[in-house]
Amino acid sequence: MKRLVVFTVILLAAALGAWVFATRSPASPFDNDAPPAAPLPPEPGEYVARLADCVACHSVEDGAPFAGGLAMGTPMGTIFTTNITPDRETGIGGYTLAQFDNAVRRGVAADGRRLYPAMPYPSYAKMSDADVRALYDYFAHHVQPVRQANRPGTIPWPLNLRWPLAFWNLAFAPSGVFVPDPARDAAWNRGAYLVQGPGHCGSCHTPRGLGMQELALDERGGRFLSGATLDGWYAPGLRGDPNTGLGRWSEAEIVTFLRTGRNRHGVVFGSMMEAFNNSTQFMTDDDLQGIARYLKSLPGDAARDGTPWQEDAATTQLLAEGQVQGVPGARLYLVQCAPCHGPDGRGRGEWISSLAGASSLLAPDGVSAINLTLNGSGRVVAGGIPDAYRMPALRAHLNDREIAEVVSFVRGAWGNRAAPVSAAEVRTLRERTNPASSEVIILKMR
Repeated sequence: MKRLVVFTVILLAAALGAWVFATRSPASPFDNDAPPAAPLPPEPGEYVARLADCVACHSVEDGAPFAGGLAMGTPMGTIFTTNITPDRETGIGGYTLAQFDNAVRRGVAADGRRLYPAMPYPSYAKMSDADVRALYDYFAHHVQPVRQANRPGTIPWPLNLRWPLAFWNLAFAPSGVFVPDPARDAAWNRGAYLVQGPGHCGSCHTPRGLGMQELALDERGGRFLSGATLDGWYAPGLRGDPNTGLGRWSEAEIVTFLRTGRNRHGVVFGSMMEAFNNSTQFMTDDDLQGIARYLKSLPGDAARDGTPWQEDAATTQLLAEGQVQGVPGARLYLVQCAPCHGPDGRGRGEWISSLAGASSLLAPDGVSAINLTLNGSGRVVAGGIPDAYRMPALRAHLNDREIAEVVSFVRGAWGNRAAPVSAAEVRTLRERTNPASSEVIILKMR
């Protein structure tokens, strides 16, 4: 009996300790800061908000900026982004700087509630104190408050319990701001900070483990930015892989892509289109150069990427001669795709994407090619001017088998050596994606 009592006491003490740990508010370097005497100018905080692309996730098309409501799919159910305007009832108007810091860099709301890591606080943890302070000032003083209640998610009990996330954070979320590498120059370190921290590029481009954690958070892990499938899209690798990464891109071409949304290798689409429309095109030249410098320093993996792509003219000759009988997808390509992308798959310069050697087609997962064919691409808006060219949605014109055939054809044409896709894969995406999912969201931030 004494042993049972002792065991029960130890168990209760452990449970109490775990509960206190899971529900406590973490320490913030701003805990003892007094409110500033006057607001900062809006520009520094607005720029940090652009770097972090806050508007893309916390806004919906035709909605008020930062008022939340965007649906985000997870394996457990749907969650909806929250209102982060300074409304005191439904937003974050009552947050102190320390509470804001804990939400952004540690995933803990002002009431102690743990945030789902769909909020990229594992990346934001690396943001500097100065950037967090400027971001807080921007939201507190320069964003229009909006009274809009947050939508509850659809994750069922007990999976929707938040306190276990404290232990997820303990296992997977880093602590501490970005520390520059003294062996690297200023441009590399600035790019590393932006990619790893506010830019949270790994949230989409790094594969995840069984705990839905990013398998690496910086260049010390070979899986960092090596490509991943997320929410109906394949985010290609950003390392030096020649097929599925940036191995064939120069630093200047990376800068052009981030500045204009396009280059000779491709045009932004999917989630990257939203990141371009609302974030990267607003970055300074020095910051874009830093990002390019950092990304080009990340080595590829030949074992992962395979033999580098080389163009094969056999497909071009086959299509030019009209010898498409018995080649699944070839006739559909001539009718539906060749008028824009050409029989050589080269597109129209930087305006219509090349399909020959495109990383989205060489990817191990064909989900992006299927999604683009089904739902089309959104509108790229550079410098306030909408793009005149876009991939149309073909879901109403082609059935699952036809889409599978034409996607498989381009994944195996002009030297592309990617696996075919099935009608079942197309059917799954047809059911799970919204025909308007590629529509563009462009939002002014104030």
